[in-house]
Amino acid sequence: MDWGILEREPEPELVRLASAAQEAADGAGSVALVFGEAGIGKSSLVKAMPDRLPHGARVLVGQCDDLATRRPLGPFRDLIGSVGAELARAVTEGGDRHRVYEALHGELAGTPHPAVLVVEDVHWADEASLDALRFLVRRMDRLPALLVLTYRDDELSRGHPLRHLLGQVSRAPRVHRLPLARLSLDAVRTLSAGRADPAQVYAVTSGNPFFVAEVVAAGGTGKVPPTVVDAVLARLRGLDGATVDALEQLAVVPSAVERPLVDALLADGVSVLAAAEQRGLLAVAPERVAFRHELIRRAVADSLPAARRIDLNRGALAALVARPGSDAARIVHHAAQAGDQDAIARYGPDAAKDAASAGAHREAAAQLRLVLRDRHRYAPAELADLLERYAVESYTIADSAPAVAAQREAVALRRSLGDTLALGADLRWLSRIHWWAGNADQAQEAAREAVAVLEHAGDDRLLALAVSNTAQLRMLSDRYAEAVEHAERAIALARKADDAAILSHALNNVGTARWRGGDPGGRAQLEESLEVALAAGEVEHACRSYANLIWNLLDNLQYDEADTFLPPAMELADRAEHLGFLNYLHVELAIRRLAAADWEDAEKHAEFGMHDFLPARCPALTVLARVRIRCGRPGAAELLAEAWEIAVRTKELQRTGPVAAARAEAAWLRGDLTAVIAAAEPVHAQACRLPGAPHRPELGYWLTKAGRPAPPDDSDHPYALQARGQWRRAAALWQTAGCPYEHAAALAESPDPADKLAALAAFDALGAEPAARLIRAELRRLGVRRIPRGPLAATRGNPAHLTERQLQVMRLLAEGLTNAEIAARLVVSVRTVDNHVRAVLDKLDAPTRRHAADRAARLGLLPEGEGPLPDAET
Repeated sequence: MDWGILEREPEPELVRLASAAQEAADGAGSVALVFGEAGIGKSSLVKAMPDRLPHGARVLVGQCDDLATRRPLGPFRDLIGSVGAELARAVTEGGDRHRVYEALHGELAGTPHPAVLVVEDVHWADEASLDALRFLVRRMDRLPALLVLTYRDDELSRGHPLRHLLGQVSRAPRVHRLPLARLSLDAVRTLSAGRADPAQVYAVTSGNPFFVAEVVAAGGTGKVPPTVVDAVLARLRGLDGATVDALEQLAVVPSAVERPLVDALLADGVSVLAAAEQRGLLAVAPERVAFRHELIRRAVADSLPAARRIDLNRGALAALVARPGSDAARIVHHAAQAGDQDAIARYGPDAAKDAASAGAHREAAAQLRLVLRDRHRYAPAELADLLERYAVESYTIADSAPAVAAQREAVALRRSLGDTLALGADLRWLSRIHWWAGNADQAQEAAREAVAVLEHAGDDRLLALAVSNTAQLRMLSDRYAEAVEHAERAIALARKADDAAILSHALNNVGTARWRGGDPGGRAQLEESLEVALAAGEVEHACRSYANLIWNLLDNLQYDEADTFLPPAMELADRAEHLGFLNYLHVELAIRRLAAADWEDAEKHAEFGMHDFLPARCPALTVLARVRIRCGRPGAAELLAEAWEIAVRTKELQRTGPVAAARAEAAWLRGDLTAVIAAAEPVHAQACRLPGAPHRPELGYWLTKAGRPAPPDDSDHPYALQARGQWRRAAALWQTAGCPYEHAAALAESPDPADKLAALAAFDALGAEPAARLIRAELRRLGVRRIPRGPLAATRGNPAHLTERQLQVMRLLAEGLTNAEIAARLVVSVRTVDNHVRAVLDKLDAPTRRHAADRAARLGLLPEGEGPLPDAET
């Protein structure tokens, strides 16, 4: 009996997979997600699957490995020997991801029988493999194939790369979700019959199938230690020394071991593994050998003394080096484990190059980080190249501090070598990376030197890029005329050099500078920049064009148009794993959702940008603060303090303007007019010196509200209209733009109590408690008698200020109901309950559901006789 699927009778997961494969045979392909904790039986389900599939179905299985630095396209390399020559060549020759994508598509499409592609342990997938899976997911519904992905859901942190893929899968037309549960006590009793006390086994293992299997196989809990390592070691006892030695050698290889490598590692061949196979430790096939479960391999490897583990890794390293065509990433992994610095120095740069060419930028950065630990092995010119590559890979994954440090060191080496062209190129990169890290002064300094070095060096291309970089910095610091002058020179040089990437970069700068400076004609050049970059396949330049287009549209309240650019922009950045721009685009989407008063979505996307990448972190902090300000939640001041510190360091109005406006709004809502003026006046003065500054109308509006006369603004911006007292026109424009909070705020400025009541209803509906409180006070001063109490009436009776719905959720939570059960009880979606539970935990300052229930009981929020959650909380 396969213990991993014991409790699947009548095996609904296998039935669903078989049904999905049959639908695929009929032309309706789909994706199946098999997930659960480690040891839950995912691999057992995959192994049992072929016998249930339609006749003729072809099963392809690839494995993702727990390497320190992942193998690019690792699971697809495992398919070699089972797939056609085109796919085999595509994944081994590397460099062309689109060739891999098309070969995968052709492999799954070109068969008379359904193909079932299984990729196991995708939580360990490299970026290039995730890219390929994204490509397939978008097309599975049109393929005669089933894509099965297995993963550990308990290892997925908020920023785990797999989450992007799972989000895309959720939008696919046909998706099958197969969460695997732990075994019940009855199942454990069946497994333990006659061999162990089932109650003790269940208590020790909590029903995890792998733990159950290991404990039962070892004779029960009486002799088996409580850890899986000890359970595995108990099963090793009694094996002869040669078999244990072989197991230990295979255990240091973090993947299934292909047969040629097995033969190279084991002097006696696979025959020495027979006893281990009989005990269920290994699965031995003609093509490869794998541990029956990854936890077994880890248990064996972790039990080894360090000296033994180093020696075994040396053996694996020697075997891989001796085999032509071995993956450089695997070689470097074992070299690092063995402490072989010579091998790391020799193969590490190639492993990084392979990863970068496959789009696996995290892996490339990790490989180069490892290489640079022993940098004295390289000549100065070679070391400068490696440092530049590491800086660029770190920049790509938005890891600013290492990028700056590496690029500064590369520049110092180039300077000592007297290589003018390389020095100029590296100075330009240093300028870009300094800006990325939020240091405007050092970015400007490096930019000036880059131009000076390259001015007479005789390379139009490098000079064009350096000049365009200067134009970019001038544009970002709101020196629009200078930006246009430099950008136009860069455009001429780029056309002369026939370089599409630099042409796109320069067009972006001139277009953005003109548009932000009040010339709407700049938009055409910015869109041309995007077209040039996309046509040339220049992902970074295309992402930057998208980002600047969207930012300007948001500043101009053209939200519907921004909505047309956001999806393709985010898809491009996601597919290319350009994390810096992906973070930035998420923040732009957060700004968009803030405008729509979708507080929850705004926070979700802003939190995505809360990294050390400062150009995204500053506006992300501002969005998060503004949501808290408008909803009356604590913590906004701390967020704005950090945002202001970053903004001041950038010296850019696009950063200081939004933060100043948020600080002024917060001060107004708490009735502090002096603070409103202090927040808005200095930045407003700066904005008034610039043409077309997008933040001038709002800052002028706040100054007017606080009683400080501001220079007249005769624009048609709704905030400028409100400052001039034209609230009705402003309200209409806010409504047309799709900004319900701003629309209500403009309506509230009407002298008519009926308009104020309409604004109050809108604020109540949005949960904008501070603004609603101010309007209620105004209505009382106007003598209005019947003022709706609104949803806040329910919160006044409890010290935690829970809404009526949150109180309902809190009481059901205290009964021990899961979110799904609460959703069923209240007839709402699980997602809605998730949001309410999060709000309850936040308002009660509780880290867990149990803490929330305890605190609710102490505050008297639970009905009499109802206590906190029982100890067996779920």
